Amino acid sequence: MADRVTVIGWDGSPLTEAARAALGAATLVAGAPHHLALPEVPPTAERVRLGSVALAARRIAAHRGTAVVFADGDPGFFGVVRTLRAPEFGLEVEVVPAVSSVAAAFARAGMPWDDAQVVVAHPRTLRRAVNVCRAHTKVAVLTAPGAGPAELGLLLEGVHRTFVICEELGTEREQVTVVTSDKAPDHTWRDPNVVIVIGGPAARGGAADSGDWIAGRDPGTGPRGWVQPDETYAERPGPGPGPGPSLGRGLGEGETELLRAAQLARLGPRVGDLVWDIGSGSGAFAVEAARAGAAVIAVDRDPRACARTDAVARRFGVQLQVVQGIAPHVLENLPEPDVVRVGGGGAAVVSAVADRRPQRIVTHAATRDAAELVGRDLTEHGYRVECALLQSVELDTRAWTETERSVAFLLSGVLPDRAP
Repeated sequence: MADRVTVIGWDGSPLTEAARAALGAATLVAGAPHHLALPEVPPTAERVRLGSVALAARRIAAHRGTAVVFADGDPGFFGVVRTLRAPEFGLEVEVVPAVSSVAAAFARAGMPWDDAQVVVAHPRTLRRAVNVCRAHTKVAVLTAPGAGPAELGLLLEGVHRTFVICEELGTEREQVTVVTSDKAPDHTWRDPNVVIVIGGPAARGGAADSGDWIAGRDPGTGPRGWVQPDETYAERPGPGPGPGPSLGRGLGEGETELLRAAQLARLGPRVGDLVWDIGSGSGAFAVEAARAGAAVIAVDRDPRACARTDAVARRFGVQLQVVQGIAPHVLENLPEPDVVRVGGGGAAVVSAVADRRPQRIVTHAATRDAAELVGRDLTEHGYRVECALLQSVELDTRAWTETERSVAFLLSGVLPDRAP
């Protein structure tokens, strides 16, 4: 095992005294080609080109001597330190940090980044990284070959974003380019790069009332509660004599507060997920899934419902994509979902959704026969099906008399090979 392992962060600045001392004593140096070409690397040291960090860690673990590992930016921030410290290698490391590539990218853009989400995109996580870009107004994406600006732009089709692309930060070839997301696939981008993705409505409130007390998305933004009272989504008069964009026909039978709460609990939307809300109606469920941090595509055939969903999303300061069209045909060109709520369309739409193999599907039915039809179809598609009869009774607490009653069969399907 190596006697000592020092990880040096590199941001293009001159090496610190500590970094020079560690490098001068090194008998093995691992890093990218531009690291290994630095004049401070001892000519007698064994040089390891850093591709797979796990493979390099095995070589370091078997090396007798002192080792130095170079990494761009801060090696403790989505960097090599995590892999090197894995129990399977048994390495104890000292770290000489540098400015992270994310901090450098935002500095080049002249923007604060305490309100940004930070994600890593490589071929395995690209889709989830894109979902974060759909759901949040400011995201820094640490890219990898095969999961760079062009791929991000292609997967964000239909969602307008601005890309600030920072290539080869800290080198003589450093370049910062601003393009719209739809133009990113038209170019060839140099690795390594960081993409700052900006767009969508600003979150509600500012520093004075949202807190600037926590990095990333403020979990305390907006009203408390997983779901909001039905009256939150009631009709609102639009400006002027005609109907405004927020006018609608109220909540449908499948949008009551308690049913929405049960649907959210069964689906469990989270950051990195893509949620389809089919038959979005008032937009209540779509907005509440977006408030959980998920990316949401709301689908409805009624243009007035689409307008209402868009209006209520702006009111709550969340981002979602609204698609007008008739399911199941409109679903064919949508990106793959993780979880789906079917609020309208019945068994035919549920069947079409099940063909796309999301992890979870939730829907409701007004009668037992309709519930059995949907349940059988989900079972035939390989889903584990649960059904519950939900009854809610609203009481006027002044006289404790019943004012409204609703009954619905709640169905959910979980795909075992993709659970949880």
